[in-house]
Amino acid sequence: MTIIKYKKGESKSHSLILFIKNGGEILSSNIETKVEKLLENIINNIGYDLYDVFYVKEGKDYFLRIVIDKPEGIDIDDCEKVNNAINDILDEADYIKDQYFLEVSSPGLERTLRKEKHFLTQIGNDISVKLFKAIDKQKEIQGTLKAYNENGIVLVIDEKEINIESSNIALAKTVFEW
Repeated sequence: MTIIKYKKGESKSHSLILFIKNGGEILSSNIETKVEKLLENIINNIGYDLYDVFYVKEGKDYFLRIVIDKPEGIDIDDCEKVNNAINDILDEADYIKDQYFLEVSSPGLERTLRKEKHFLTQIGNDISVKLFKAIDKQKEIQGTLKAYNENGIVLVIDEKEINIESSNIALAKTVFEW
């Protein structure tokens, strides 16, 4: 997945990087929510869906990750177009006081599922779920998503339904069959 990257306060010349790592500690859902509300209509108006917003700290650096999507997929030109459209808006809003890197990317083939809209679009599809507490001695399970609500999900594994509480989901992702 390709990303446009710049450091707040530096020149707006862009460097391209390959984004592989998905980890990181989520710092503030409040910042993520504010940024999402600020950018959603802007991104929609230029032809993209705002899939998700992540504000994370990795090592000593802070990252604001804007994840965009469209039915035919995302390429580097799409990332650059969105990056150019939101740079000044983010600087003017000044929600993040620390220096950070802005990254615009696609959700990738195996997408992180964090929001209601993410789960609802995956009903009937296979997903992988990492758990905080094991279920049947397993902390990672894969199955077909049957249902979702704010309390949790229902997975079907070998014709058996497994209920997983939202509070027990450490990470949920779509599964791409290679």
